[in-house]
Amino acid sequence: MYYSMFDSTYLLVIIGMLLAGWASSRVKSTFNKYNDLETEKRIAGKDAAQLILQGAGIHNVRIEPIRGQLTDHYDPQNKVLRLSEATYASTSVAAVAVAAHECGHAVQDAQNYGFLRLRAALVPVVNIGSQAAMPLIFIGLLMQWMGLVKLGIFAFTLVLLFQIVTLPVEFDASKRALQILEGQGVFSMAELPGARKVLRAAAFTYVAAAISTALQLFRLILISRRRD
Repeated sequence: MYYSMFDSTYLLVIIGMLLAGWASSRVKSTFNKYNDLETEKRIAGKDAAQLILQGAGIHNVRIEPIRGQLTDHYDPQNKVLRLSEATYASTSVAAVAVAAHECGHAVQDAQNYGFLRLRAALVPVVNIGSQAAMPLIFIGLLMQWMGLVKLGIFAFTLVLLFQIVTLPVEFDASKRALQILEGQGVFSMAELPGARKVLRAAAFTYVAAAISTALQLFRLILISRRRD
């Protein structure tokens, strides 16, 4: 009976994995669709980023290419905007939208956006928690030390907290990106809906990740209570 109950909790993990996989597939398909659509002004991702940063009065951020697809990110510690190969030199609607989104993070940094600061403060703690959570839970269950299991669950909760804090950071960056793109006139009115779809698909991956982690946390709590 116990093993049946234990095994049934894997359904939560499977649901989370399917949701995350679907979100990843969706963002890739959306990006690929609008990556084939050139912007009317033929502005490359790096040039759009430079234009946006200058328009926001940000002059201390470097723009660098990075290998891979959808590896774009803003590094607030080193003030570097890294754009993937698929974004840096591309003049597609998808590339410019992604570049603008990362610029949104640079603007957040320049304006001391609260959630961005909170997320940065959580990084060291979350790194420790994410590495320690599963070993603590495994050892605790193996040795029947429920205090250790609960400590592991607490550590895993920090991961979920980090992902929840990430949501407003990402949604705000996309909102800023669209406002900037409209204000700078980078996109035509016909191109804006495509940019919105790219940014929404990308944002949903963070929602899916948070839901997946919440389901896994719920599973760990169920296992813990069963052992108690």
